[in-house]
Amino acid sequence: MRVSLTVLLIGSLTLGACSSWRDSRVNPSNWFNKSEPAAVNVDSDGTVNPLLPPEETSKGIFSRPEPVDGSVPISKLTAMRVEKTNAGAIIYATGVAQRQGAFDAVLRRDRSEENTKNGVLSYTFRVVYPTDATPQGDEDSRTIHDAVTVSHETLEGIRLIRVTSERNALESRRR
Repeated sequence: MRVSLTVLLIGSLTLGACSSWRDSRVNPSNWFNKSEPAAVNVDSDGTVNPLLPPEETSKGIFSRPEPVDGSVPISKLTAMRVEKTNAGAIIYATGVAQRQGAFDAVLRRDRSEENTKNGVLSYTFRVVYPTDATPQGDEDSRTIHDAVTVSHETLEGIRLIRVTSERNALESRRR
């Protein structure tokens, strides 16, 4: 009985001393002031989109520079086909690089308004060549394949799909 009474007495004295904790600088809830209104950047039409982050004018100390695009159009296209899928279509392209060692092949979409108005979906077959000199080699060793998936929404209103390279272009018309 004496032990429980002693624990109860010490506990109540400790809790009674906590009233000064509320206004103390040690209390983490007192580290910052209450919130105050601040100015907001407003668009020219007077609207603010809270979902978009503000444009940053300066970069951080650990930020990296924007990567430089070292890709070039592949030398020539040898084949292109479009296969229908449940989600849209897959565009396959085969090309021959100018020399061996080409990597990072990509079908990059050309987003010009002229093509969109005319119902043309245009891609450029691009590769990156090594900085060191490489042999030319035979055509089989320089052949590169790539593909891109296109959704039904993208294909809406498209009548022609075109893939271009440095020397030629291949097209596929919609039936």
